[in-house]
Amino acid sequence: MTAKRILIADDHEVVRSGVRAIIESHDNWEVVGEADNGKDAIKLILEKMPDVAIVDYSLPLINGVEVARNVAARQLKVEIMIFTMHDSDVLAQEAFRAGARAFLLKSEANRQLSSAVEALLLHKPFFGGAVAEKLLVNCLAANTTQLNSLTPRERMVVQLISEGHSNKSMSEVLNLSVKTIETHRASAMHRLSVKSTAALVRYAIKNMFIQP
Repeated sequence: MTAKRILIADDHEVVRSGVRAIIESHDNWEVVGEADNGKDAIKLILEKMPDVAIVDYSLPLINGVEVARNVAARQLKVEIMIFTMHDSDVLAQEAFRAGARAFLLKSEANRQLSSAVEALLLHKPFFGGAVAEKLLVNCLAANTTQLNSLTPRERMVVQLISEGHSNKSMSEVLNLSVKTIETHRASAMHRLSVKSTAALVRYAIKNMFIQP
């Protein structure tokens, strides 16, 4: 039987180790790669083409939802699980719309990670946590929160700003000109009605773009 290929993306080594131990407890599952940021996660997914990628929502550089969106845009046959500490139906809906097929809390990994991976290997959705029931009812409902008022690129810029990146650094990460970065930054500040970098960071923390 051909082994099922799993990729793990999380910026905490202890989390990756725990997930790897669960995956490797299955005879026909293997971990084919690990990444500690979103940019490397996308690179490894393209290189390894796993059956399933377990992706932390709060990855540095490019968050897990943007990784899922990138994979979906490329129409890759890779199932994405968003793995997070945040029990939020808003994040779950965002993940679902970006192309992820599973949403699992880190606190539930010991009990439900294997079941979630099994569902994805069958190309079936899986949602854990208290968000599951809400999501099954409302996953296609229009989300009117301020979070969705930002474009995907603006959200990425706000996340990178909150991680302490300069305009030059962001231009290198996103392969955009500094001028384009400045445009996205100004647009995000206008949409959110904020006037300082500190306000952007507070917004990012409040909406769980990054962990405080």
